[in-house]
Order: sequence, then C-alpha cells, then structure tokens
Amino acid sequence: MRKCLLFLVLLSLIFSCIPNKKLIYFQGNPQENRDFYKIRNSPYRLQRGDNIIINVKSDNIDLVDIFLKSNSSSQLPLLSSPSSPNKELVYSIDKEGFIRMPILGEINVLGLTIKEVRSKIEEKLHPYFKEDDIYFVSVRLDGIKYTVIGEINEPGPKVVYQNQLSILDAISNSGDIPITGNKKNVEVLRITPEGIKKISIDLTSINAINSEIFYIKNNDYINILPLKNKTLGTTNGLSSLSNIISIISLMVTTTVFILSR
Repeated sequence: MRKCLLFLVLLSLIFSCIPNKKLIYFQGNPQENRDFYKIRNSPYRLQRGDNIIINVKSDNIDLVDIFLKSNSSSQLPLLSSPSSPNKELVYSIDKEGFIRMPILGEINVLGLTIKEVRSKIEEKLHPYFKEDDIYFVSVRLDGIKYTVIGEINEPGPKVVYQNQLSILDAISNSGDIPITGNKKNVEVLRITPEGIKKISIDLTSINAINSEIFYIKNNDYINILPLKNKTLGTTNGLSSLSNIISIISLMVTTTVFILSR
C-alpha cells in the first residue's frame, strides 16, 4: 500500500508541475531579422470604425471655426471651448471608409496612413485660405483599441492612447497571463482589408520580437489559450496531490470497513 501511495504521489507531481520553459518570457538568444525594422516602423493604415483626431490651426479664426464646427453625427467634440480657434474633433470612419467634415464634405480615408490623410485634408483646405493665411493641420489616431480574451487575469477591451503598443504591453495592461495560460501559443485575430487573419506567437521565445504581430494594431483580438494541464484539471501540483490523497484515504477507509465486517 505504501509503495502504491508513493507511486501515485510521484505520478501526480510529474503530470501536475508546469516546466519553467512554458512560463518564462523571451528565452534564448535573438536571431537577426532584417525585416524587424520594417515591421516595427511600418505606418498604420486606417480601417472602418477607427477614430481619428483632426486639428486645424490658423490665424484665420473664423474660417477655422467653420471647418471644425460639429454638425455631423460622425463627429464628437473633444474640445468645446467656443473661444478657442484651435479646436479638435474626433471623426469616426464609417462602413464605406469615409469621414465627413464641414464644407469639405465626405473624405475617403480607408487604407490611408495618418500622414496621407493630413496631406489630403491640407490639399482640400488650400482653396479656402488666402495666400497670406497661415494654417496647419494635424491628424492622429484616437488611441489603440484591442481586446484580450481567454486565460488572462483581466479580460476585456482596452484603449491605450499612444501610437505604438507591443503585445507584451497589451498583456501587461490586462494583468498578465496566469500560470494556467499558454505563453507558447498566443493567438492574435487581426482585421485586414483581405479579411480576418489569425496569427500565433510564442512569447517564451526571444524571437517573438521579430513577429509581424509583436506590435498590436487597432481592433486586434488577443486570445490566451489555456495549458493542457488546466484542461486535465492538474494545473496545481498541491491541489492534485491533495485530491489524490483524499481519494486514497477514501479507498483505504472503505476497504478497512469492508474487511472489518
């Protein structure tokens, strides 16, 4: 009986313990990837549902006020001081890829970079200003929206107000992956003009930084899969050991009771 008990205890520890290789981020030595710089610095291209902030500044206050007057359901006032000539508005890109600005009307920005949108608006604004008028246009993305689901401490949608965000930052903002989460196979669902792409990344490898999805894009979904240990109900070694001892105790008690009769 003692040998059987010892064997079951050892078996439980073997199958319930999770190796460090499955828990530690960025293991190994990085490999050179010449495409990494290109991936990291490639500009984001706007998608349907994105929000962009457009700011027009000029010494021609009256004209600026007309252009930034919020008269469309697709615009949400960001700064509402009527005395300020430099107001900002949030423009939402509709299903057809358009934003709607006063006087300028509908402008197609789908698939454009922020720089390309700025140039397009400046070009459309030019006829409305005099030669001696000074004006300046700035365009920026209204934060990076993403959602983390699955085996994560704080699942749900998040918004980060910065221009670039790594998947590690996104996971950290969601409370990190618990011991039951699979760091070796993190899935990212990305909406692209060609459709939805599902790409996996191994966060235990140092070469994860070379992945095309290491930097999160707007509207990405990050899916943290559970480890097989959790699926089998053996994620915690002490818990498994306790369960096995309880079962053995019950078996021993039952056997003693039957033999004593």
